[in-house]
Amino acid sequence: MPNRLAQATSPYLLQHADNPVDWWPWSPEAFEEARRRDVPVLLSVGYSSCHWCHVMAHESFEDEATAVLLNEHFVAVKVDREERPDIDAVYMEAVQAATGQGGWPMTVFLTPDAAPFYFGTYFPPEPRHGMPSFPEVLEGVRTAWTERRGEVAEVADRIVKDLAGRSLAVVGDGLPGEEELAAALLGLTRDYDAARGGFGGAPKFPPSMALEFLLRHHARTGAEGALQMAADTCEAMARGGIYDQLGGGFARYAVDRAWVVPHFEKMLYDNALLCRVYAHLWKATGSDLARRVALETADFMVRELRTPEGGFASALDADSDDGTGKHVEGAYYAWTPAQLEEALGAEDAALAATHYGVTEEGTFEHGASVLQLPQEAGPADAGRIASIRTRLHAARERRERPGRDDKVVAAWNGLAIAALAETGALFDRPDLVERATEAADLLVRLHLDDGGRLARTSKDGRAGGHAGVLEDYADVAEGFLALAAVTGEGAWLDFAGLLLDHVLDRFTGEGGALYDTAHDAETLIRRPQDPTDNATPSGWTAAAGALLSYAAHTGSEAHRTAAEGALGVVKALGPRAPRFIGWGLAVAEALLDGPREIAVVGHAADPVYQELRRTALRAATPGAVLAAGAPDSEEFPLLRDRPLVAGSAAAYVCRHFTCDAPVTDPEALARTLR
Repeated sequence: MPNRLAQATSPYLLQHADNPVDWWPWSPEAFEEARRRDVPVLLSVGYSSCHWCHVMAHESFEDEATAVLLNEHFVAVKVDREERPDIDAVYMEAVQAATGQGGWPMTVFLTPDAAPFYFGTYFPPEPRHGMPSFPEVLEGVRTAWTERRGEVAEVADRIVKDLAGRSLAVVGDGLPGEEELAAALLGLTRDYDAARGGFGGAPKFPPSMALEFLLRHHARTGAEGALQMAADTCEAMARGGIYDQLGGGFARYAVDRAWVVPHFEKMLYDNALLCRVYAHLWKATGSDLARRVALETADFMVRELRTPEGGFASALDADSDDGTGKHVEGAYYAWTPAQLEEALGAEDAALAATHYGVTEEGTFEHGASVLQLPQEAGPADAGRIASIRTRLHAARERRERPGRDDKVVAAWNGLAIAALAETGALFDRPDLVERATEAADLLVRLHLDDGGRLARTSKDGRAGGHAGVLEDYADVAEGFLALAAVTGEGAWLDFAGLLLDHVLDRFTGEGGALYDTAHDAETLIRRPQDPTDNATPSGWTAAAGALLSYAAHTGSEAHRTAAEGALGVVKALGPRAPRFIGWGLAVAEALLDGPREIAVVGHAADPVYQELRRTALRAATPGAVLAAGAPDSEEFPLLRDRPLVAGSAAAYVCRHFTCDAPVTDPEALARTLR
């Protein structure tokens, strides 16, 4: 019989709807039930494409004996971290403070007042590798609750006070300038893996936001070292197993330093961010590889993540059926020499093995290899390799596909809208701009209420019940601003302004500080507030970027002041931890460059107008904003009082409250923007 999760909009919660565990969603009623029964709460947090979440679910939450123990002595609460990032952030901070590490599944035991007192991540069904079994943990917590209640209360009280006492003393410290950005570049250089690209050791994550900073820093200063680190890292990732050589798109991270073996889940946010990085790398270098990867990644998102409603699904699982009925990580993506031969015949299989780095011993598990691209095909082999790739992709399509999390997350769709809009405009792919527009339409229609408040998620055309957090407002505004520049439709600028007004009114604290949840959001044991960029830009730095762009478009002093206030955190953290404030550093680069305000006026059918607009879109200028339209257009503030020049289309460029003379020659505009 299904439990209380059967009506959830989260695919992760729905995966647990038939468990024998009597799960509750996070709700006041769950904690009231714990109070009534005088039992602790088990809080289990994960997400649908998390491999070890699936393992623990199968081993423990589907086990009848474990369920009996849980149901009798606890109130079990299941949370999708992607649907409730605020809950995840608050309790993950407690887990990391108590244990020195974190991750998912996250397992936390709470009092009925939601105060945490015991923590962990994955627990096995029997003792293993020095870890207690999950039943042992449940018995230990139950005993502590019934026999040592005073001690439990003391621990919980101490943890809550410790969390409440943590505050950010990094705002109001002035703006990041040349000195801080140079120090951040030096810090990245020290952490750079010159042999393999990327930063640090294994596991190695795509450093999307640090790459954006490096590209913008090069564009503003001409620093060749910054461009080299970005270009070499992008090439290493694109040639590695972390990139899907057949279908496009990136896996979440590599388990090794050389990008060979990925953790195979594919997330919308990684692919949106990396699509944009490769498009921006192409702007800087004209690299064929950058163009190819940007377009293949965009096509992957549209082909495999687009939902029937026009939004983008959150993720693809790492696991799938290996053909024997077992769900195995990477089964969909890995190849043995025998499988190549079955798909291609002996002669082409030998070429494919060389081209994609497939070996007899395997680069992954059980003699299988993850496809890589050690080198480009030579001219003589290019056509044959294209045929091999097509046939391998068709053979792979006959395998069982990984599961898909169909939840539409507002923030991540905002990132996808920005990536698809820019990539479509740069590479003359109007279909990609259309897909971006359709996703934006869905967010307006389904996620946005009449007052401009955002719902965090939707599924199957139904909005979820959870309020948007700061990153939702900021990333959706970012997407709308990119769409406005590409389409010339000022309505997207207006929608961005509506969202950013909520940032000013409901998420802003003293001295430029920002909070992840709104002033009127559900009260947790701590109000989450994290300015560091991790897998995605933090809400804090994303808001700074969107506020700065909106101010450049409109001249709004309030939005410019808020952006500058938020960037105080980058001055403090940029030199010390550049890998974890990459988007903040990229926004700081835009601030130092102006950002430049570009207005292109002319008539749509005029080739000069189109070339000026294309030149502006292709400029690598950090954070530049573009408004393009007819000289009498009311779509954008930047177009006001900007006439044609001697009857010709013209481009106007301003920065730091100073404007250049208008230009009518695309080459002259390109020089101005360099």
